[in-house]
Amino acid sequence: MSDTRRRVKVYTLNEDRQWDDRGTGHVSSTFVERLKGISLLVRAESDGSLLLESKISPNTAYQKQQDTLIVWSEAENYDLALSFQEKAGCDEIWEKICQVQGKDPALEITQDPIDESEEERFEEMPETSHLVELPPCELARLEEIADLVTSVLSSPIRREKLALALMSEGYMKKLLQLFQVCEDLDNREGLHHLYEIVRGVLFLNKAALFEVMFSDDCIMDVVGCLEFDPSLVQPKKHREFLTKTAKFKEVIPITDSELRQKIHQTYRVQYIQDIILPTPSVFEENFLSTLTSFIFFNKVEIVSMLQEDEKFLTEVFAQLTDEATEDGKRRELVNFFKEFCAFSQTLQPQNRDAFFKTLANLGILPALEIVMGMDDLQVRAAATDIFSYLVEFSPSMVREFVMQEPQQTDDDVLLINVVIKQMICDSDPELGGAVQLMGLLRTLIDPENMLAPTNKTEKTEFLSFFYKYCMQVLTVPLLASTVDEKNCKDLQEGSTKINPVCPDNFQTAQLLALILELLTFCVEHHTYHIKTYIMNKDLLRRVLVLMNSKHTFLALCALRFMRRIIGQKDEYYNRYIVKGNLFEPVINTLLDNGTRYNLLNSAIIELFEFIKVEDIKSLIAHIIDNYYKALESIEYVQTFKGLKGRYEQEKDRQTLRLNRYRRDARTLDEDEDEEMWFNEDGEAIEKSRPEEEFPESFGKYMEAKKVKESDNKENFPKRTPTGSFKFTFSHSAGAANGTNGANCKPATSPTSAASPNGSPAKSATPPATPVVKVSFPCQLPF
Repeated sequence: MSDTRRRVKVYTLNEDRQWDDRGTGHVSSTFVERLKGISLLVRAESDGSLLLESKISPNTAYQKQQDTLIVWSEAENYDLALSFQEKAGCDEIWEKICQVQGKDPALEITQDPIDESEEERFEEMPETSHLVELPPCELARLEEIADLVTSVLSSPIRREKLALALMSEGYMKKLLQLFQVCEDLDNREGLHHLYEIVRGVLFLNKAALFEVMFSDDCIMDVVGCLEFDPSLVQPKKHREFLTKTAKFKEVIPITDSELRQKIHQTYRVQYIQDIILPTPSVFEENFLSTLTSFIFFNKVEIVSMLQEDEKFLTEVFAQLTDEATEDGKRRELVNFFKEFCAFSQTLQPQNRDAFFKTLANLGILPALEIVMGMDDLQVRAAATDIFSYLVEFSPSMVREFVMQEPQQTDDDVLLINVVIKQMICDSDPELGGAVQLMGLLRTLIDPENMLAPTNKTEKTEFLSFFYKYCMQVLTVPLLASTVDEKNCKDLQEGSTKINPVCPDNFQTAQLLALILELLTFCVEHHTYHIKTYIMNKDLLRRVLVLMNSKHTFLALCALRFMRRIIGQKDEYYNRYIVKGNLFEPVINTLLDNGTRYNLLNSAIIELFEFIKVEDIKSLIAHIIDNYYKALESIEYVQTFKGLKGRYEQEKDRQTLRLNRYRRDARTLDEDEDEEMWFNEDGEAIEKSRPEEEFPESFGKYMEAKKVKESDNKENFPKRTPTGSFKFTFSHSAGAANGTNGANCKPATSPTSAASPNGSPAKSATPPATPVVKVSFPCQLPF
C-alpha cells in the first residue's frame, strides 16, 4: 500500500455540479466474484475500508483528463472521478480499463456517450465510423470549418469524433495561428468565423482540447478570438484587461515556476468562463461541465502547493505582523490571505480541515488580532473576511485562542474586544461591516456549537470569559446613549420635549438595534450568565429608555428584548420587573401611540396577551394593581379585561383558600377540645397552639414572600465633548462578578403611582452617574 503510483482521491459529482471528496486510498483492478467481472477497488489508506467498488462495464464511457484523472458515469446523474497522485498510476489503470473494453489506450474516451436511439440511427450511416474530415486549415475555409463545428454540437457521437480530429496533427494550434493573420489583416469576417469556431470547440467539453487551448502559448489567442463576437459592433478588449489592467502581484516571490504558471492559467480560464463566454442556455449548460472541473482541480492543486510550502507561508506571516512593513505591502499581504481562504472553499472537508489547521499553526489568529485593529479600512475589511472563514470553519478553535489571551495581553486588545470595537466604530452609514461582525459574534457565543464531546467544559468556560471581559464593552453604546437624560433634547423642530435617548440619529439607532439583537439572543440561550448581568446592571431599565426613540424599529427592538425576558417565565425576572416598575415605559408608549393600529401597538398588545395566556400571576397582579385604571378604557381588544378577570379569579381562589385554612383550624380546635378532657389516665392535657397565625390577607401573605434585594449602583460610560466614549477595563473581584463593585442607579424611578387622570405618572430622573472604566481610541459614529 506504500506504492504512491496507485494513490488516488475518489470524487463524486453532487447535485450542484461540484465535486465531493469521498476519501484518499489506493486503487487496484481485480476480479470480483460478486460482480462477475474485473472491478476497480479503492481502499482507504487510513483504515483499509472500501471507498469504491465499481465493475468495469463494457458499455461505460470512461474519460481520461489532464493525465491524472479518470472520469465516468455509473448511472444517470451519478458521476465518479479518480484523481491520481502520479501520471504513471493513472496510465496503468487506464490501460486496464481499455483492455477490458477492447479499446486503444491512446484514446481519451472509451465509449460514445449516446442513447440507444441515436446509436441505432448512426449504425445505418457507415461513414460515421471514421473521424470527421476537417477542411484544410486555411483562411478561405474558415466559414466551412465554423459551420462544421456548429453543426456537430447537437450530437454527442459527432462531438467526440470532431474532438479527436481537432487533436490530431496540431489542428487547434494552426487555427489559432490563423487568428494572428486575420487580426494583422483586419479581416473581420475571418475573425467572426474564428469566434464561432473557438466557442464551439469549448462546447465540445473535452479536457484534452482544453490542455492545448489553455497552455501559455495559446490561451491569449483563444481570448483574442472570443473578442470578435459578430453580435457586437466593436470587439471587446479582454486581452488588454488581462495583460495591462489585471496585474499579478507576488506579495512574496513565488520560486516554483509550475505554481506560478498554474495561478496564471486558472485566473485566465476563470475569466473566460465568467466574463467572456455568454451565459449558456438550458440546452448548453452541461456543455461546459469539464471546464468547471478543469478550474476546480486547478484550484485544489494551487492550494495544496502553497500549503506544502511552509517557508513561503512563514515569510508571509512574518511580514504581515512586522511593524516595519509598509501599509501598502501589508494591504497586499492581507488581500493575498483573503483570496487564499476563498480558494480553500473549493476544497472538500478533509482538505479544508488540513488547510485551516496549517494556518492556525502558523499563527493566523494573532496576526488577525493585529491587522483588525489597524486604521486602514481596506485591511480591516479583508481581515474581517478572513476571520469569518475561520469562525465558519471552527468556532471552537477561535474560542480556544481567545480564552488564552487574558494570560498574555491587556483587555483592550483581546481579539473579541477588537471585533466588538470594529463593529461599534463601523463608519459605513448602512453598518454593513457591523452586521457581518455581529453575525460572527453570535456564532461564537452560540451554545449550540459548544457541544463537542471532547471539551464538555467549553460552554461554561467561554461564557464566563465573555461576560467577564467582553460584555461590558458590547453594552457601552447602549449605556452611553441612555445615561444623560437631562442634557439631551429631542432634535425635532419646534419641540422642547426631553428625549432620554441621546443621540437619537439613524446610525446610532441601527447600532443599538444590532446590540439589542445580540442581547436578545443571549437572553434566550445563556440563561444564568445574562440574567446575572441584567440584574447587576439594571439593564432592562436602560433598554426600555429606548422606547422613547423616534425610530420605531429601535423601540420594537427594546420591546422584543423585554418580551424575550418575560417569555422565559422565570420568577427572578418577574420580581425584578415588578420591583423596578418596568412596565411603566411600555404602557406609556402604548398610551402615547393612541388609537393608531400599527406594528408597535400590536407588539405591545401581544406582550400582555402572552402574560394573560400563560397566567403569570405575579405580573398580572402588578399590572392590575398599578395600571388598570389607565388601561381599562382600551376595549378594541379583550386583553386587559382578560387580565382583570385572571386577577379576580386568583384573588377569589386565595380568599377561598384562606377561609378554608381558618375553618380547618377552628375544626381542629374543637376536636382537640373534646379529646383533651381525658387521656389514658383520665388527666386533662394542655393543647399547644401555633405561635403564629396565617397572614390575615392575601396582600400580607404576598408581601411576606417578597425577597429583600438591595439596589445596585453602576458606573456608566461618559460621553466626551467630541462624542466618543472613554472606558477602561477593571479586574477587581467585583468586576469579575459583573458588579464593578458599584451600585446601579436606574434611569427612571423604580416606583410609580397613577396620575389623577388614570395614566401612570412619569418617573423622576436621577442625575447621570460617571464613567465605566473602559477606554479605547474609538470615535463612535454618532
